Amino acid sequence: MSARAGTASRPVIGLDLRLRATAGSEWIKFRSVRSGPFALSATALTVVVGAWLLGDANRGSYLAASPVGRAAFDPVFTVFQGIELAQLFVGALGVITVTGEYASGLIRGTFVATPQRAQVLAMKALVFAVVVWACCTAMSFAAFFLGQSALSPAKHAGIGDPGVLAAVFGAGLYLTLVGLLGLFIGVLVRRTPAALAVLFGLLAVLPIVFAQIPGTITKNLGEYTPDAGEQAYHLLPDGAYTLGPWAGLGVEAAYVVVAALVAFALILRRDA
Repeated sequence: MSARAGTASRPVIGLDLRLRATAGSEWIKFRSVRSGPFALSATALTVVVGAWLLGDANRGSYLAASPVGRAAFDPVFTVFQGIELAQLFVGALGVITVTGEYASGLIRGTFVATPQRAQVLAMKALVFAVVVWACCTAMSFAAFFLGQSALSPAKHAGIGDPGVLAAVFGAGLYLTLVGLLGLFIGVLVRRTPAALAVLFGLLAVLPIVFAQIPGTITKNLGEYTPDAGEQAYHLLPDGAYTLGPWAGLGVEAAYVVVAALVAFALILRRDA
């Protein structure tokens, strides 16, 4: 009878309660990342202030361009080019969100408190994605309006013009996917310098390598590097073989999915 009573009195924690507790824990840890405020501030500075500088710098070149040059001018991508630098800050934030926990040994305590490792990683990625998407989308809107005001009275775009709203949201999605890619690479590598090297190699080095190798095959393969998602904030096609906005984001998302699948598989098998 006492055994039955002890079994019956054992508390049963529901899945929804465990998920909320894990999400709350991951939110606290994300806010505690020391470099987090710097990474987001650097991203905002690069995207928003960069949009104003790019708009101001390209206003005169547009007015002096030939009719062909004006027709090929993309006012949205022009002010969003700072994202090519900002993505490194967001990706680094994704990396250190994970590797910092491994370096400090805090990950062991996390897995003791929550043995469901896949649940921990899923909540970590979800919290990261929600926060980064909200921040980067807000930055994208601010950059768009500031950049277009700097471009005026040259060719500029309105938020209600065809494709513009999708491009602004696409910029935020692109940066979020870069951050998630960094996060899952951090899980795979577990050391900050090595994870940053892998991420920056994929984002910055690999596209340059394909661009420098002559030939149609390498040019086409170059369209399928992780930075293919940049097409999401283009209004005009960029090159003869360029993927469309959603196809480009799909390629980038595929890299994130593959990295996530491998990360989930490894986190269940190896020691913390």
